[in-house]
Amino acid sequence: MNYKILWADDEIDLLKPHILFLSNKGFDVTPVNSGSDALEEIDHGTFDIVFLDENMPGMSGLETLNYIKSTHPNLPVVMITKSEEEYIMEEAIGAKIADYLIKPLNPNQILLSVKKILDNKRIVSEKTNLGYQQEFAQLSMSVQDLEDFEGWADLYRKLVYWDLRIDNTEDKSMHEVLNSQWTEANQRFSDFIFDYYKDWLTDPDVDRPMLSHQVLKKRVFPLLKQEEPVFLIVIDNLRFDQWELLEPAIADLFKINRKDYYYSILPTTTAYARNALFAGMMPLDIAKNHPELWVGEDEEEGKNQYESELLGKNLEKERLDIKYSYNKIIKTADGKSLAEGAKNLLNNDLNAIVYNFVDMLSHARTDMQMIRELAPDESAYRSLTKSWFSHSSLYDLLRVLSNQKVKVVITTDHGTIRVKKPYKIIGDRNTNTNLRYKAGKNLAFDEKGVLFSRNPEELRLPKVNVSTSFAFAREDYFFAYPNNFNYYVNFYKDTFQHGGVSMEEVIVPLIELEPK
Repeated sequence: MNYKILWADDEIDLLKPHILFLSNKGFDVTPVNSGSDALEEIDHGTFDIVFLDENMPGMSGLETLNYIKSTHPNLPVVMITKSEEEYIMEEAIGAKIADYLIKPLNPNQILLSVKKILDNKRIVSEKTNLGYQQEFAQLSMSVQDLEDFEGWADLYRKLVYWDLRIDNTEDKSMHEVLNSQWTEANQRFSDFIFDYYKDWLTDPDVDRPMLSHQVLKKRVFPLLKQEEPVFLIVIDNLRFDQWELLEPAIADLFKINRKDYYYSILPTTTAYARNALFAGMMPLDIAKNHPELWVGEDEEEGKNQYESELLGKNLEKERLDIKYSYNKIIKTADGKSLAEGAKNLLNNDLNAIVYNFVDMLSHARTDMQMIRELAPDESAYRSLTKSWFSHSSLYDLLRVLSNQKVKVVITTDHGTIRVKKPYKIIGDRNTNTNLRYKAGKNLAFDEKGVLFSRNPEELRLPKVNVSTSFAFAREDYFFAYPNNFNYYVNFYKDTFQHGGVSMEEVIVPLIELEPK
């Protein structure tokens, strides 16, 4: 591409060697002697970048810069100066310059600046695609060979890394290849869960990942010994790729002491995984030990009404006599009120706060056409999450906490996956409505492609009656009933769901922070 450069300097004749160097590199350079001449050229021509000397007679470089930004805010400007005075740099940076060069200049310094600004997207795209191509074979071998939970977590995070890198490039030619690799990886990951999940729950000697019901005991309660208030923030339905987009803003406020993961239990839903998280017990144990706090599949009552009480029982079980609070944020006003009164929470040893926005976003995307249009794929879904966070009461709360002596743990209860393929299942009227798992007594399906259990207790799940069985969708499938099959396919295809077996649902972020 033949880029056009405008260069304004009162000593422009002395810069002819540099201008000739750029011309030989294929750039079209227009030289002018003053800021006013530069503005005249900009008003009557089109340029890709402006080089602007800071110390010109008449209209100074900074004055010219401010005028350019008021009329052409997206035109990149490189400020060039002999001075290294801090206030000049701050003025230029405040006016959103693209780069800042100090005389004497050398040709490669100028070329680097031009390429960084004008060719950045092309270069990043080429290097990203080349990097992914080089790692493709290694990732493919890992998909075939992995037999341990740590390896799968590492592979998942590598795929997230490349997904985000390729998503930020102009040339997305590698996306189709990466999507195929995602599909293959989730097929194998589902097989891995099928093979090992029951052993994780029943065999005390087997090597296992940290599961939902172990998170507080292993990662949160030990922080209470450090005599600083601990804030446990649970963002419902948060995936690793979404966390990666939130991380830069949070890293401005906190030191990230530990960036970890855990495996959500099955079903990967709020009713099971989050209750297990707070209770420190598997669902079957909650139902047996605290039946008054467990709401079964056959009950209409909300399934997560007793999280505070379950947290209290967990603290008692671990003999932690502490002062704690629990808050669930569903409405914006509630979150704002909590953030404004955050300093009052510092009197507690532990503060558990649940933010339901991301979960509501996934459900809204299913139910509302407008949200579907705003978030047609993973990239847009991530973007909506980032936009929410930037203006959320959670961000307000974190800003307050960043100035206090506290420990912060950010995690979730499960992830979510965009479902694409229907899977036929038959159930009676009492079967639950979730699209990624089914619990009922008369389930009929092709057992080849489903993780299922005729004895839920081996999965540490309570059953409504003796013939209750559980079935879990794998990869990006979703369950659909034959009698309404076309309706289910058209309405639910490409929506974000949870409850089944996929890397996105099962392997979730667990982050420990402290203020800088």
